[in-house]
Amino acid sequence: MNKLSVIIPAYNEEAYIEDAVKSVKEAYEIIVIDSYSTDSTKEKAQALGCKVIERKFDNFSAQKNFALPHATGDWVLFMDADERVTQKLWFEIQDTIANPKHQGYKIKFLHFYMNRFLYHKIDRVTRLVKNNDIKFTGDVHEKLNVNGSIGELKNFMVHYTYKGFFHWLQKKDSYAWFQAGMSFKKGKKVTYFHLIFKPMYRFFHTYIIKRGFLDGVPGLALASINAYGVLSRYAKLLLLQRGLK
Repeated sequence: MNKLSVIIPAYNEEAYIEDAVKSVKEAYEIIVIDSYSTDSTKEKAQALGCKVIERKFDNFSAQKNFALPHATGDWVLFMDADERVTQKLWFEIQDTIANPKHQGYKIKFLHFYMNRFLYHKIDRVTRLVKNNDIKFTGDVHEKLNVNGSIGELKNFMVHYTYKGFFHWLQKKDSYAWFQAGMSFKKGKKVTYFHLIFKPMYRFFHTYIIKRGFLDGVPGLALASINAYGVLSRYAKLLLLQRGLK
């Protein structure tokens, strides 16, 4: 029977790590790659039987690539500390790796935001892969490169997105710096198009095209913060171009 390794990157996730680990407790092994948390994340993970490795964080791809050689299972599932594998998804994962038709699988994410599920924001991300010559690329919103075909699982993983408004803004700003740095290295230039039209379109796309308005106030908040994230990215790129950061 194929064995499953689970890799969970974490930093100061003491309030979330236990439930994340318990949702995949039947895995062959659970590896927590910790960025030297200052809370009890490491201790909680160890108490739950996880293999904890530590590395100073520089970017998302490097962190996960560092953890990959520690995974000894035939398959690897990547998840964050604020994500949960439902029972239905767990059974589907077990059935899938027992009789795989692809080298990797995308998982659909149902987001829990401001005390409700957002049924009109569904992401699909490759998270379940055969442990064979795989690698992440990109500093943020990293891409998992898989040699072979990619399928998609039917059941959802739950993402507890919202940890507080200011935490969400801080997360967007952190991502924006990574994205700005990548664009700066590629020599991209900021124009008024990027600073004005792009944020407006992101709001329109999230709220209207993706029907975020049907999710009420949380949908409006999410569309607004997504637009802010785009603006923040290009504003930071402008600072880098002018040598102000």
